[in-house]
Amino acid sequence: MASNRNLLVLPGDGIGPEVMNEVRKIIAWMGSKRAVGFDIQEDVVGGAALDRHGVPLADATMKTALEADAVLFGSVGGPKWDNVEFDKKPERGLLRLRKEMDLFANLRPAKVFDALIDASSLKPEIVKGLDIMIIRELTSGVYFGEPRGRHTNARGEVEAFDTQRYTASEIRRVCAVAFELARKRKNKVMSSEKANVMHTGVLWREEATRLHKEKYSDVKLEHMYADALAMQLLRSPGQFDVIVTDNLFGDILSDEASMLTGSLGMLPSASLGAPDATGRRKALYEPIHGSAPDIAGKGLANPLAETLSYAMMLRYSFDLGNEADLVEKAVENVLAAGYRTADLLGGGKHDGVKKVGTQEMGDAIVKELDRLA
Repeated sequence: MASNRNLLVLPGDGIGPEVMNEVRKIIAWMGSKRAVGFDIQEDVVGGAALDRHGVPLADATMKTALEADAVLFGSVGGPKWDNVEFDKKPERGLLRLRKEMDLFANLRPAKVFDALIDASSLKPEIVKGLDIMIIRELTSGVYFGEPRGRHTNARGEVEAFDTQRYTASEIRRVCAVAFELARKRKNKVMSSEKANVMHTGVLWREEATRLHKEKYSDVKLEHMYADALAMQLLRSPGQFDVIVTDNLFGDILSDEASMLTGSLGMLPSASLGAPDATGRRKALYEPIHGSAPDIAGKGLANPLAETLSYAMMLRYSFDLGNEADLVEKAVENVLAAGYRTADLLGGGKHDGVKKVGTQEMGDAIVKELDRLA
């Protein structure tokens, strides 16, 4: 068994440890049945790190992350830490990982499984077969721009400010990821910004167009304002394949796209850095559902987003496409068999549905892997 793949596991807070437990079952299965092994280290992040170390991410954990081949992440945050100072909020641990690992490209697929068509908030004929990839720039923009903060202005009124800032190179490198990925899909990219009202939007459109002309003219490139794209995602989402956009708009649009699939609990993500001389990219994989403190510890969480994040890790960090396909097929088949966690029950038909908790869903995936293998 190959065991020179270094994996850092950071379960985090809320439902993070619960969904990660189910992925551990799949990791163990892959080790015993497919000889896919990892040298695994586990550590704390977010509120758990704040409780243990007084910071949301310890320096030693950051060092381990930088040395790992991949980081598998759960979730951070919860009401327990709502009142800590801003620089110590649990979410700052995740932001530090993204920034210091330079994970500039966030890949967020929004795929509708046939079995979950009725769980979508849109009509079945609109979402059937939907498979979109949103690529969000992750390490710049308004979440990182300086200056930022709050003060009392000359009129004696409290004022808060954040800065939206992008360089040409930051835009070009994330657009390059979008073009490269589009070549492996339907060969079309929608670039989205607000060039009508924002200087950063103008620069984004200019650089995306310039890069396209220089290196990717074989890929179809279109542009759309972010607010118009938000509307079109609800009106006619099937027109899109790869969407590339900035940090703020990507955050919003990918969450909107996730609801086309029926639940945040179904959406994985990959955050990738630039390739080094060997082609290796620093990478972090996480579900986008957050820590869901209202259901934490109750065994109700949907582990499929974490499971699909693991599949993305197999595909993008370790070039194990067959194993990734196997995991994704197991998820598809378990859903087709009627297994549903609570988040997948809303609004749809419940004939033949088997309502299950976190552990039961994880066990069903492993059982299906056995059957497929």
